[in-house]
Amino acid sequence: MKTNSIESVETTDLLTCVTTGPCTPPATSSSDNSSADTGLVAPLSPHGTSTQCVHGGERRQKSEGAIATPIYSASTFTFESTNELLEFVEGREQREEYGRYGNPNERVVEAKLAALEGAEDAILYSSGMAAIVGLLMSRLSAGDEIVFFDQCYHRSREFCSKHLARFGVVTRQVPTGDFAAMEAAITPKTKMLVSESPTNPHLTCVDLEQFAAIGKAHEVETLIDATLATPFNLKPIDYGVDYVLHSATKYLGGHNDLLAGVICGRRELLDPVRALRGCLGSVSSPHSLYLLERGLKTFALRMARHNENGLAVAKFLEDHPRVDRVYYPGLPSHRTHAIAREQMRGFGGLITFTVKDADWRETSRVVDAAKLARIAPSLGGVESLIEQPLVMSYFGYTPEQRESFGISDNMIRFSCGIEDSADLIADLDQALATLEV
Repeated sequence: MKTNSIESVETTDLLTCVTTGPCTPPATSSSDNSSADTGLVAPLSPHGTSTQCVHGGERRQKSEGAIATPIYSASTFTFESTNELLEFVEGREQREEYGRYGNPNERVVEAKLAALEGAEDAILYSSGMAAIVGLLMSRLSAGDEIVFFDQCYHRSREFCSKHLARFGVVTRQVPTGDFAAMEAAITPKTKMLVSESPTNPHLTCVDLEQFAAIGKAHEVETLIDATLATPFNLKPIDYGVDYVLHSATKYLGGHNDLLAGVICGRRELLDPVRALRGCLGSVSSPHSLYLLERGLKTFALRMARHNENGLAVAKFLEDHPRVDRVYYPGLPSHRTHAIAREQMRGFGGLITFTVKDADWRETSRVVDAAKLARIAPSLGGVESLIEQPLVMSYFGYTPEQRESFGISDNMIRFSCGIEDSADLIADLDQALATLEV
């Protein structure tokens, strides 16, 4: 099985794809050497992860000498003459025309993310859900089928089983990691295999080599949502996966202050996806793109702390007498620890655990007693977050549905921020101690 290299990320061609068609004019990059911020940095050498985070996708010298990429808060971009416009529409000049098709801030961040992921191209969206919706709407048609591993973000499941179904797309769900069941579910109509790795909230890791091999054997495209892993810890494209999805709202942005999503992959596959995005208009604002670029500058440093905190807190919880079970792929007790150890550089900052001999109200007491972690959805920010999935995300589901999803009443999901691990452990310790009062 291929391991996730701790060595530097290979720099690919960082120019974003050029798309044509009625919805998207030729887009968004330039190879000239002018001082305007219309092109991308040359390949970096050396090009380690932190170096790519700071410099990837950027010109060395930007407009007006600014070290940070300026915020291009323009909805439309002008042309000096009809000849200049003709050069653009004929594909001889690559630049912006209209904000729904591209933005200079977007171009820089897409190139940076593609470099970090080891992909040819990346397409940014207004959120992670907009990204998966945009990809599936682009690649699927009425009568097509997709096969999902069943441990997944509940909104992804809802979109596929409820909304894609209205357009005649069939979703088949099989137990996570059961590749025999996945192969058995594939029919001549199957167009895509979909999984997360690690999954939310059980942190199950998928054998990506086997996942991609099944897709290739059946000539079916493959998608991995690697939000919880991030490209710091895992690069699915190295294993032959076609598309990698991230909610950039989480670790990539890292500060709980923006919404964004990204799809990474081969340019030829992403061309029609970008074209449809130009029609749907699910683009990020220039300010969000600026925040995402700024967040990525410290991404590698933050992930190292998230990994460190996650493992320390998970070990503490596993040894605590009031904790029944801990889901964290860095622990040998996790059922997919061997896969995680083989594939991943680190295990992230998200931990799910169940409180021993507690009903849902007693479990909520632990959540309420946390003093550092804030009660909130999401994950991956510098602040630690805590939630009870029963109340936060699955309140509207029946007990039978929650049981089928593996969501128990005494389950807590804890997202480690970048605080000191000793403080997070002390806070959880005092919160669990409230059950003895």
